Amino acid sequence: MTRSSTTKAQDRLRAQINMYVSLQDNNTFNYKQVGHALGVGAPIHLRSIALILAEMAFDGALIEVAPGLYKVPQRTSVAEGTFVRRSNGKNSVLLDNDQESINVAERNSMHALNGDRVRVNIAATRRGVEPEAEVIEIIEKKDQVFIGTLKMNRNMAMLVTDSKFLATDIFIPRGKLRGAKDGDKAIARITEWNDDTKNPVGEIVDVLGRNGENNAEIHAILAEFGLPYRYPEAVERAAARIDAGITDDVVAQRIDMRDVTTFTIDPKDAKDFDDALSIRRLKDGNYEVGVHIADVTHYVQPGTLLDKEASSRATSVYLVDRVVPMLPEHLSNGICSLRPDEDKLTFSCIFRMTPDAKILDSKIARTVTRSNRRFTYEEAQDVIETGKGDYADEILALDKMAKILRKKRFENGSMEFDRPEVKFNIDKDGTPLGVFFKESKDSNKLIEEFMLLANKTVARAIGEPKGKKKPKPFVYRIHDRPDEQKLMDLAQLARGFGYKIKTKGDPREINRSINKMLTDIKGKAEENYLGTLAIRAMAKAIYSTDNIGHYGLGFDYYTHFTSPIRRYPDMMVHRLLERYLSGGRAVSVEKLNEECKHSSNQEQLAANAERASIKYKQVEFMSKHLGEEFSGIITGVTEWGLYVELDENLCEGLIPVRDLADDYYDFDEKTQCLIGRRHGNRFRLGDRLNVVIARADVQKKQLDMVLAGTDIRKPASQQHKSNDRKKRTTRRGR
Repeated sequence: MTRSSTTKAQDRLRAQINMYVSLQDNNTFNYKQVGHALGVGAPIHLRSIALILAEMAFDGALIEVAPGLYKVPQRTSVAEGTFVRRSNGKNSVLLDNDQESINVAERNSMHALNGDRVRVNIAATRRGVEPEAEVIEIIEKKDQVFIGTLKMNRNMAMLVTDSKFLATDIFIPRGKLRGAKDGDKAIARITEWNDDTKNPVGEIVDVLGRNGENNAEIHAILAEFGLPYRYPEAVERAAARIDAGITDDVVAQRIDMRDVTTFTIDPKDAKDFDDALSIRRLKDGNYEVGVHIADVTHYVQPGTLLDKEASSRATSVYLVDRVVPMLPEHLSNGICSLRPDEDKLTFSCIFRMTPDAKILDSKIARTVTRSNRRFTYEEAQDVIETGKGDYADEILALDKMAKILRKKRFENGSMEFDRPEVKFNIDKDGTPLGVFFKESKDSNKLIEEFMLLANKTVARAIGEPKGKKKPKPFVYRIHDRPDEQKLMDLAQLARGFGYKIKTKGDPREINRSINKMLTDIKGKAEENYLGTLAIRAMAKAIYSTDNIGHYGLGFDYYTHFTSPIRRYPDMMVHRLLERYLSGGRAVSVEKLNEECKHSSNQEQLAANAERASIKYKQVEFMSKHLGEEFSGIITGVTEWGLYVELDENLCEGLIPVRDLADDYYDFDEKTQCLIGRRHGNRFRLGDRLNVVIARADVQKKQLDMVLAGTDIRKPASQQHKSNDRKKRTTRRGR
């Protein structure tokens, strides 16, 4: 075939592909699908199709949504989307119609802030040039604030922001300081940002305290994630007006279980006891076991000020040195808390069980209970280990049943993530004195197993179809299957340590293989690393009205019923239970789903704030260990450096790529490693290293490390003798 005829054949193929693409609307496709549609099957022609699709993506005619998977950009010259602002100046807009991200230069941003809804004009694309957009209207401004440190002189005041969403500081007029002083940690809102000015103008919203003080920094973390750090006075007053109100009339409408042995088992520093267990031996030799949950919704009525505040917060926030409760303390630690020797209103799951944990029947009912004893986990654990102590017979019977339930759960495909929690010994000023690990023991697992049983029972009672009746809308705690690629990556990395994980087939078999790995790595150097990767491979559990089951637990039906003091979805479940068990009509699924999404979002924000507070304390703790050497394992590899987790205390820091002084390193995304250009040295996930603590920036929560043997007294760039300018300027990560 001549070159001319080859070119004509390519042109015809390209025209056919263009015709196919023009008909795809918002569908995705790959080269095999295109080839099949065009009747092309020869490998050489399929390769041509793959190359043409790649060229079209390079030219901007297609979007590559995943490797080898394409779609047509659904955009016109004017579009709407969400503005994404970054402190490094790399702003963009995320378009509504196809979720494509398009760059926006600062000069074309109209000073839109992160999260603002904007209308943009999209420039025509040119070959080899990424498309750009220009903001032509800010449709809706997102209400947001910025946290920083106030710097003042005689003429002006500036808030030096900590935000990753703003590259400039905020000018604060003297009349808008709200009493803030130089060096204060404060929160500001932008009030004005003219097109021709570099810095926005703002006003102080709240003063958190002196920069560096523990309370100020913890409150700043909460504010950073949009979480409240104090209660409005009106909400506190509304809570204070509520009393226990356990009258004879109220008791008469419930099952009175105050004469049944009941106790709580909680952390030693807990004050909000929202669950208790009761147990009594029946005449036939079986047991009645009650899982009793604080009846919060008896006191917090829908639509009240208290309810609106709880709904907005959606969850208590557990930080490194405190709990920010969802409900005011008068309720969370007082009236609703199942404190010993006090009558309490509860919502209960009551089971009739054999000594070998077979469930004969169950019921869900409102009750009145009275806790006989408040156990800490340590106290209950001592009873389990010695067989002696208060209510030893009851605790040992529950422990035996819990272990049988747990064994059956794992046999049915439930996953066992049992990683130690990092905790700090903290003095009265919030300074971390030491790090310790909190491990789950039999007493923890006893409570966990009966809470899981109650949650599963409640979800099944409402969600399981009865005859031809369709289940009514309900709140489920769902967990999707793991991401297939992440699971394959985990299996590959685990194989490098000698462990085998199934990636296909029955979910129970996959989970059993992961559980076996998690058991086999106990006490080994790779335990924390592979355990973390296994968790990262999993989808996030969320709240939803669409029940797809809970993959990680291996349950077809699951909800959250057992912690209404600290989780709003549990309050939603209590209200739905009361409504449906009394024959009430179905609620609006749309409204319920909105509340589920809000609760899931707030839960994620709370988890992010908790991690940030831990990171803050880790960096603060390690700042006392500058220059000291530790052993660790690589837990993350990026183009800007290596993340290393220390064996001794699980603190994580970064070895910046600029401080890898022996070579010029490139990031290989496929193998997730840094590779030296000259010597070929490789840094991979899971590699063990000895490192020295080089820098600790408490304000930015950043811990920098260098490889042991590196001179940390001078920049790494001065430690090698190469004068190769070209390599110096092209080195990745600078």
